[in-house]
Amino acid sequence: MKARTALVFAMFATAFSLANAQWVWLDSQGRKVFSDRPPGNEIPAKNILKQPAANSAGQLVFKPLNDTTTAPSGATATANTNTAPASDPALEAKKKQAEAQEAAKVKAEQERQAQAKADNCARAKQAKATYDSGRRIAQTDAKGEVSILTDEQRAVEVARIQGIIAQTCN
Repeated sequence: MKARTALVFAMFATAFSLANAQWVWLDSQGRKVFSDRPPGNEIPAKNILKQPAANSAGQLVFKPLNDTTTAPSGATATANTNTAPASDPALEAKKKQAEAQEAAKVKAEQERQAQAKADNCARAKQAKATYDSGRRIAQTDAKGEVSILTDEQRAVEVARIQGIIAQTCN
């Protein structure tokens, strides 16, 4: 039983270390590509961002290619290895369009909330006008019975409506 558990644990440990063996590079459109296989010959070496490498314990680890301290012997490093990829005009246009759509959504939501607030304010003012008119106001309870508000109940309701007006009509 213990041997089986150890075997399962070893299989998982091996699988996890192999899962880290991934390549990262920029494709021809400037997008990052993640794969467990190296890129094709059409991808220049400067676009390869990470590749798997084995450390002294035999475990696979990521090794950034633009780090000059880890360059293989005989390889020459360029003076500026942290250059950003050339921006694609179509990608920039899509970004701007997405940002504009997001801004439009935010503006529409703000307008909807402002309209709801204005409607609530108008309703509260109408209710206050009704209570201030001095007419009798009937109320139906949960059982369906109708009762006329007393002066104390009317005062409590007017105070509640005043609070709503103060909160929504600013």
